[in-house]
Amino acid sequence: MEKQYHIDFDDSHGALYAILPGDPGRVEKIAAYLDNPRFFHQNREYTTWLGELPSKEGTPSKEGAKKTVMVISTGMGGPSTAIAVEELFKTGVRNFIRVGTCGGMALPVMGGDVVIATGAIRQEGTTREYVPIEFPAVADLSITNALAAAAAKLGQKWHTGIVQCKDSFYGQHSPDRMPAGYELNNKWEAWIKAGCLASEMESATLYIVSQILGARAGCVLNVVWNQEREKAGMSNPHCHDTDAAIKTAIEAVRMLIGV
Repeated sequence: MEKQYHIDFDDSHGALYAILPGDPGRVEKIAAYLDNPRFFHQNREYTTWLGELPSKEGTPSKEGAKKTVMVISTGMGGPSTAIAVEELFKTGVRNFIRVGTCGGMALPVMGGDVVIATGAIRQEGTTREYVPIEFPAVADLSITNALAAAAAKLGQKWHTGIVQCKDSFYGQHSPDRMPAGYELNNKWEAWIKAGCLASEMESATLYIVSQILGARAGCVLNVVWNQEREKAGMSNPHCHDTDAAIKTAIEAVRMLIGV
């Protein structure tokens, strides 16, 4: 096949599973958790490495002893994430796990915790060009269960539930200086009252595009901090170390391809 326009590679990678950080700088770090990690390609915001994981623990499967796993950055926000998923699907990828960061919203969610997003609030624009807003952005159950099982196995402090997916980082953090601040603040309070766990920028797009294509998708996030805990005068540790989320994703893929 021809190379895809944005990711700039074809189907020669042979990967059915892709781990998707937003930051190109995290790709090599994640790939280091795989067997035989190697640089594959780089174009625009899409930095790609390949590695391998056993397809069945201790026993070669009919397809071979190991499966190729891709790690590719998507950049920030929905548009570049949608392009990545669309083009990766064309090259044969069928399973997507986003590994990213988020800000906590529910008070029990603290910096350093892991959030596994079962669904996402579609407060962004990309998915509206795929399906009407009434359609929910929901994670694949098998991938979500694997992420939860992996987090439990690794002894992580983890939460499952709904996250908010938005387009504007500064709309969240400086809503009062925005002309639309009245709407941003009102919706933020509504999401909190409804039990939303955290806020990030890519999950809704990942879920909707995967749903439309017929792919499976999940999302695991490292909590950096929680501005609501700060407002409430509660302890509010900051954590920029993404190892817990990365290890959870790697272990989940190992479980998914090891059966």
